[in-house]
Amino acid sequence: MRGRGALVDDLAARIAQANPMTVKVLEGAIAALSSSESEELEAYLAHTLDGGHDMAFVALSYDTIVKDTLREQIYFRRHGRYRYSRYVDVASSVYMNNDYMSRYMVGLAVTTFLWPNHLAIHRFFREALQHAGGGDYLEIGPGHGVFFMAAMRSGRFRHCLGVDLSPTSIAMTRGLLEGGRFGRFHDYELRQADFLEASLPQKAFQAVVMGEVLEHVESPGDFMSRIAELAAPGAFVFITTAINAPAVDHIFLFDSPGAVRQLARDAGFQVRGEAICPYVGMTLEQTMAQRLPVNIALHLQAPA
Repeated sequence: MRGRGALVDDLAARIAQANPMTVKVLEGAIAALSSSESEELEAYLAHTLDGGHDMAFVALSYDTIVKDTLREQIYFRRHGRYRYSRYVDVASSVYMNNDYMSRYMVGLAVTTFLWPNHLAIHRFFREALQHAGGGDYLEIGPGHGVFFMAAMRSGRFRHCLGVDLSPTSIAMTRGLLEGGRFGRFHDYELRQADFLEASLPQKAFQAVVMGEVLEHVESPGDFMSRIAELAAPGAFVFITTAINAPAVDHIFLFDSPGAVRQLARDAGFQVRGEAICPYVGMTLEQTMAQRLPVNIALHLQAPA
């Protein structure tokens, strides 16, 4: 198997060795990367090695995501629901478990490049950022930091703030920004806090981003209402979530793209654009009929 960088090749070989059935998928995913995306993945892998991990850890992290997701998909197909529905059921085993959360976040960062749906959402995010007017940027749940870093690299914002409940995520995002592999960054703050309880100025943010959070919370409507309180009139807002997509810490089940759009509209947002990614190789209709995972991103405009 041939990638576009030595570290990408190494990772792909290790993943294929652990799970030979992924070889063709990996070949296609690597081939689909643009030169800049391949370079970014190579730099991310180098950054992870800089932090004291080895490539075996990265491959294990990716394998953790794949196997944990497969286990939850089996549960979902048998029972028609996610395994858990309360934050308390997953908090200690995921968000406050540094060992698991480290693997989880590294694995998810890699899927940004190697899973077609995740790559499509990341591309849509970078495109949507061109519509952001600047000012102050808020991201809820930066996680592994890849989206937060993309916003900072765009150079469009005066100041960037990231709020995340997980101390591991805050540390990983900070490490990504301070590692030097992607440039030098200033004028940002990372805060470990519960977004619904954090002290934040109302109507102060010209851009608000919340990627892959809504499916992790018990009351998504509260999060959208909170964003509406914090976003400046007409602000750029970008959210992503997943539909029929079981995972170890997904607790809120969205059953259709319409349910996500309605959630945004109920909070007063106008939908300006969207990306809907059905299961790879299937149409949206086929995916929904079989209750397979769908990724969705909405580019929204805050109430005037």
